[in-house]
Amino acid sequence: MIATGFVTALGFAVVGTQHQPLLVFLAYAVTACLWTPMVPLTDAYALGGVARFGLNYGPLRLWGSGAFVVGALACGLLVDYVAPRHLIWVIASVAALGALASIGLQPLDRPKPAPAAIHRAGTLLRDGGFLAIIVAGALIQGSHAAYYAFASITWQAFGMSGLTIAGLWVLGVLAEIVVFALSPRFTLAPALLVMIGGLSAMARWLITAQEPSVAVLSVVQLAHGLTFGLTQIGIMGLLVRHVPGHLMARGQGYLAACGGIVSSTASVASGVVYAAYGQRVYYVMAAMALIAATVMWLARHRLADQPHSAASGG
Repeated sequence: MIATGFVTALGFAVVGTQHQPLLVFLAYAVTACLWTPMVPLTDAYALGGVARFGLNYGPLRLWGSGAFVVGALACGLLVDYVAPRHLIWVIASVAALGALASIGLQPLDRPKPAPAAIHRAGTLLRDGGFLAIIVAGALIQGSHAAYYAFASITWQAFGMSGLTIAGLWVLGVLAEIVVFALSPRFTLAPALLVMIGGLSAMARWLITAQEPSVAVLSVVQLAHGLTFGLTQIGIMGLLVRHVPGHLMARGQGYLAACGGIVSSTASVASGVVYAAYGQRVYYVMAAMALIAATVMWLARHRLADQPHSAASGG
């Protein structure tokens, strides 16, 4: 994490020094490859701490959501004072702060796995329970693709002001923070939390497809706490229960890869559907969420009865 933190900061700085489109693209592509592993590595580190110290994932994760709110508001103000071509230095500076903060990370001591256990790492991808976890998580989070790509464009076309649009986004993130904060009190099984997240996403996208009023949309935005926050808590809980500690980083990597493939594919597909059918693109997102909830429902008994099945080659 320390290495990727510093290399990422350096990469964004290199992007800022380039002015030719092709060179900017190449510099950013390389930086993105170095930056992407930070997410699964950080989540794996956090889950390692959760398991070792008996912590709760939700209250830890809410700080990321809070940082997003602060960062979004700060950048919104900076846009009025900083030329667009210089905003890359804001990104590079924040990346540098993250790199400096990473120096304070301490290794989480744990017994070294036996060589045989290392060779069994590939069994994760042959474990039906693990595959259900990453597929369900990827589909629910990927169902947000049209929302992330076109929500602001659509709302602006409906005549909403920039302040209203910003308020709608903040409502969603605040709901997410509340869910993370309350998560230690949840008593439902992680698989059930994921199912609730998937069904909530289906309902959310079906309502959004009807072009609701601002009042209704404000209420619907609060569902982000369930569609994103509750799903994230459930998926992380399943990983802690189902994936052995020495394979957690690899499991997080598979989750990130599956999520990236689904989200990028959904983004491209939603662009095509949105161009032809507008708001009806959300019906596709609703279908993705329903499939995810169904996958989790079918795998719930396997996930409940076989914790850490990957460790035994299950």
